[in-house]
Amino acid sequence: MSTYVTANPTTGATDAEFPGLKDDEVAGLAERSLAAFEEWRTTGAAERAAALARTADLYEKRAEELASAITTEMGKPAKEAAGEVQLAADIYRWYAEHGLDLLATEELDPQGAQSSIVQTAPVGPLVGVMPWNYPYYQVARFAAPNLLAGNTVILKHASICAASSALMAEILHDAGVPEDAYINAYASSDQVADLLAHTAIRGVSLTGSEGAGAAVAKVAAENLKKSVLELGGSDPFIVLDSEDMGRTTKIAARARLSNAGQACNSPKRFIVLEDLYDDFVNGVVEQFEATAVGDPADESTQMGPLSSLSARDTVADQVKTAVEQGATLRTGGSPIDREGAFFQPTVLTDITPAMDAYSEEIFGPVAMVYKVASAEEAVELANDVQFGLSGSVWSNDIDKAEQVADRLEVGMAYVNEHGTTLPGLPFGGVKRSGYGRELGRWGMGEFVNTRLRRTATA
Repeated sequence: MSTYVTANPTTGATDAEFPGLKDDEVAGLAERSLAAFEEWRTTGAAERAAALARTADLYEKRAEELASAITTEMGKPAKEAAGEVQLAADIYRWYAEHGLDLLATEELDPQGAQSSIVQTAPVGPLVGVMPWNYPYYQVARFAAPNLLAGNTVILKHASICAASSALMAEILHDAGVPEDAYINAYASSDQVADLLAHTAIRGVSLTGSEGAGAAVAKVAAENLKKSVLELGGSDPFIVLDSEDMGRTTKIAARARLSNAGQACNSPKRFIVLEDLYDDFVNGVVEQFEATAVGDPADESTQMGPLSSLSARDTVADQVKTAVEQGATLRTGGSPIDREGAFFQPTVLTDITPAMDAYSEEIFGPVAMVYKVASAEEAVELANDVQFGLSGSVWSNDIDKAEQVADRLEVGMAYVNEHGTTLPGLPFGGVKRSGYGRELGRWGMGEFVNTRLRRTATA
């Protein structure tokens, strides 16, 4: 049995401990979820949608409490925490309002029969393995469509998010989702593997690291269970031209330092045409150095700590290695001399393919800036990694920017914005960034039985 520990990354002190799931409880958890599925699947879809609508209302009603929990748990600044709570509410509400249309039976061309229709049916209990960086948003985009479809959910959150995961379960139950239709489980990785081996479980969705994704996908495949993975990213931010470099660098800095740089789809590689390069680097350095780093509960703070001391130390080691291998440190590069998991906003340049930083993901407030001679070279550099989550192209020439964006090997390509996520837009990547999609109608289609019913003439 593992223990979930909530440690405050602002102070480094342990906030609370939660007893983990016992090994002999794993099978019972799967069986409870299956029993709840038999009831939940027969609950009218309109009633399930109403439960999601009430969930959205409760998120908004309890927004301050929810936001405070993740500010304490993983150091998210208060304004960003409030924004995440609202985004989660928006996702539950979007599926409550649009989900019934996505579940509607579709009539096909009969093709020689009396009728050919496609029905959408739930598949059964699912396991969700969620990360700490967006505790509410990540869960909402998995749980909302699947609960609406009639599936049941066992949710294993990151061990540092024990308090917020309990709040989410409480809200869903208060909104009318049966207790065993959504189970918050303080489970270990080994217990997740045991769950996936249980015959009751029909699939798993994981958002997290490559290593965690590979491990879960392997167990799922061995047990013939479907998996959806959203993994790491090394998103390019390509600057082709700019009429206002000050504005461009402000947007770039804000996007990279949001959530202390701890986002899979954060822009991590800034690829800039050579005639703009010096101005861009100088502008980003200025923005990084002006960023107010401090207590995430303070409304004036722009960037809080990393999620843990170990996360901070990992980023510090990556930056140190990059500099030792020849990268140029333009600003930052070190932990901040204060208690907690704080790290200086950091800018690196002159990175080459021979360096570790060229191909790995740095999950923290570190921008890597590259100089290129042409849009063609920018595309080649952007695609020269094993990740493919998202990317963006910035230019006043929309047609040119869209042509470049269409050549990016990513699941989400943006022009003159980066990382926009909305309930009705698909989210997901390619290559080592994972497979499958969440949100919108695409998220509804991952864990359902798209069932054909064809009736011949008598």
